[in-house]
Amino acid sequence: MDMRVAAYAIVTDADDRVLLAHWNEGRHAAWTLPGGGLEPGEDPEHAARREVLEETGFRVVLDELLGIHSRVIPAGDRLSSDATGPLQALRIVYRAHVTGGRLQDEVGGSTDQADWFTLEQIEALPRVKLVDIGLRMAGLRDGPGPRDG
Repeated sequence: MDMRVAAYAIVTDADDRVLLAHWNEGRHAAWTLPGGGLEPGEDPEHAARREVLEETGFRVVLDELLGIHSRVIPAGDRLSSDATGPLQALRIVYRAHVTGGRLQDEVGGSTDQADWFTLEQIEALPRVKLVDIGLRMAGLRDGPGPRDG
């Protein structure tokens, strides 16, 4: 079984909007939390700050660890065409706030756009289930919502 460890952030502003990044890899596209995989030996907190900056243009401070979500993706459901077995996705989710920078889209990465959304707007967006998981962890969404993703 392969394993991917990644760090993400729930970033909100003074208007209670949530910062999201538009993930776009091949045939798959949806809104997601800013974040991504850890580099070898990288601290998860550093990875979360680095990924938010790369994907959104904002520098952030991490306020708290919200939780860790684990999901096992069967080999047949993996996006990689050369995957031979299942993947365990271990996602570390932090709460964060902006300390500098300006909104900008990532160029040449796995995301192609970033923007702020109200909770109501998020409900209508095509999004990965991790968005709902993170919102529940942050106490911004009630109910069970999606289980995986």
